Amino acid sequence: MSFQQQNQPQTNWQPQQVPGKFNHGGHEVFDVHEVLSTTIGALNVYTLLRQFVKDPELTDIMNRQYQFIQDEYNITLECFQTGRDPSKPTQSYMMKQNNDFVYGMKQQQPKKPVQSANEINDAVVSGLLLGQLKAIATGKTFAALETTNPVVRRVLQDSIPNDIEMAYELSLYQNKHGHYQVPQLTQQDMTMMVNAYAKAQGQSPYTH
Repeated sequence: MSFQQQNQPQTNWQPQQVPGKFNHGGHEVFDVHEVLSTTIGALNVYTLLRQFVKDPELTDIMNRQYQFIQDEYNITLECFQTGRDPSKPTQSYMMKQNNDFVYGMKQQQPKKPVQSANEINDAVVSGLLLGQLKAIATGKTFAALETTNPVVRRVLQDSIPNDIEMAYELSLYQNKHGHYQVPQLTQQDMTMMVNAYAKAQGQSPYTH
């Protein structure tokens, strides 16, 4: 065989056809496994921390979010295992909190890790739950960007806003009760930052 023949492109390659059940890429499989494991971990944290909650409002948030997260887990698992549309469509999470953040900082005791279960209070619980939801949202975003199965990708991308909404609900709860403070820039600095950009002008160069 000549050198020229050795370097000829291969023409006998055929795309591999796989059943819908196995219509997943390697990166997708690993990332969805991570999403499912993270979600189980979050559900376990909700279950373990419920006993420490004193505020009925936080209990209500936890109960509603737990049920919603569990439903999303089952939907994701079903379409991942079958490669087909799940028997139950994804829903939109509706929080009860309003959108009014309290801005500004007040002097507080420095935060530190708890030393015993007796120190676990509503502030600690809501903070831990918020961290779980951020982890789920981040994991689903990475997984959706690596997913080749169209059903799994759609389920992941449709559920990410729900995880963000639940995290937002918890941050609003924390802010309202003084557990999460939101600093602001001075009015002068804020104005400069908000107006630091201008609208793009002119036609796209790709239209010519």
